[in-house]
Amino acid sequence: MRTSAIFTATAVALALAAHAHAQTKYPATLEGHAVLPAMTLVPPPADAPQELQISGRYAGPPGQRVDTPESVPAMSALSDKSAPRPTGLSLPLKGQPVQGLSGIKNLKDGTYLTLTDNGFGSKANSPDAMLMFHVLKPDWKSGAIERIATTFLHDPDRKVPFRIVNENTPKRYLTGGDFDIESIQPIGDTLWFGDEFGPFLIKTDRSGKVLQVFETKADGKTVRSPDHPSMTLPGAPGAVKFEVRRSKGFEGMAASPDGKFLYPLLEGPLLTETGEMESKDGKRYLRILEFDVAKGEYTGKSFKYVLEAPANSIGDFNLIDASTGLIIERDDTEGDVAQACTEGTLKPDCFNVPAKFKRIYKVDMGQADADGFVKKVGYIDLMDIQDPNKMARQGGKDGKLTFPFFTIENVDLVDADHIIVGNDNNLPFSSGRALGKADDNELILLKVTDLLQAK
Repeated sequence: MRTSAIFTATAVALALAAHAHAQTKYPATLEGHAVLPAMTLVPPPADAPQELQISGRYAGPPGQRVDTPESVPAMSALSDKSAPRPTGLSLPLKGQPVQGLSGIKNLKDGTYLTLTDNGFGSKANSPDAMLMFHVLKPDWKSGAIERIATTFLHDPDRKVPFRIVNENTPKRYLTGGDFDIESIQPIGDTLWFGDEFGPFLIKTDRSGKVLQVFETKADGKTVRSPDHPSMTLPGAPGAVKFEVRRSKGFEGMAASPDGKFLYPLLEGPLLTETGEMESKDGKRYLRILEFDVAKGEYTGKSFKYVLEAPANSIGDFNLIDASTGLIIERDDTEGDVAQACTEGTLKPDCFNVPAKFKRIYKVDMGQADADGFVKKVGYIDLMDIQDPNKMARQGGKDGKLTFPFFTIENVDLVDADHIIVGNDNNLPFSSGRALGKADDNELILLKVTDLLQAK
């Protein structure tokens, strides 16, 4: 290696070390814990197609439809490094599951707006999973979560510019075969959803009726994932070009306090012309795009969020004020390290790849550098939550609570001292809280005064 290359490599290493060292960990104390049981189901609307009375017909063996309710045991297997583990539930389900809570917004009256994502994990296996949003009310004293209202997305005016699953029905209810909604923001009398498949932004009224669907643009160019409806496989083996990897579209989406701008955040890095993931100094980064609500178009401006590890993803994004916000960054693992398998073994009665990296960062877009990289002010560790008053409903031990879920996709500000955090339980496939048991949807109230005051 040439001397100049050595100096360059050393400088980069020192810069990255300084970046890591500069991050401050702040304490998080549990002050409330509420649980929505995994098997919380709702009936479809009376005018929905009969087929939607059952969900998850296509989420069992690949390429097969299963019509008999609760006949196929569900298994959890997150990667090739983990053994399939039973979750105690079976598919398909009688009704529509209130699961996969992904994206949350404080309505400031003790209730929270949240949503059910695409259903069972992919476009192919979720055509009978209805897209819906909810108003939930956690009772921190009893630990229960009341479902105040549920609203189903529909497209009677044919605003969706492509064929949907329920194309030729009067109400045209949307399903996980159409979109994968992962974030929600109320602005005035409308709701805005961030989607992973297109990725798209979806505008609806308060009844869930689609008003408009927007393509995604970054640096003035339209970007698409392999699940975009315009994408087709070639007639012969060969490259298919897209800019957003599957399941790496819009995961989090913040709104400016005045409602003038949306800030959808991609879950994974954009792909460059050469097929490489966007990165700087060896670290991958995600795009936070800016969307002008009144104009209905992207401004062309974007911010960049650096990941702490190449395989990490984000779970949610909400602003605290005009420039600072909270972003969940996490790895793709689940389960408490105390129940980990012996290294190198693959067994169904232990966690092969336990959770390690589950954080919430405070970021400052107002202190972004000249290239648009936001400042990471500090973080809390969701695997190290203090619980001195034993508020944990499940998972607490020795004065602490861990949040060891595969996906954690809900964070918002509650007040000057507290935030609310929740998991997406990926029903019926995730089992990170207890072996052999499907995860519930959990909401936790955390006191994080130091993080919220950090500059």
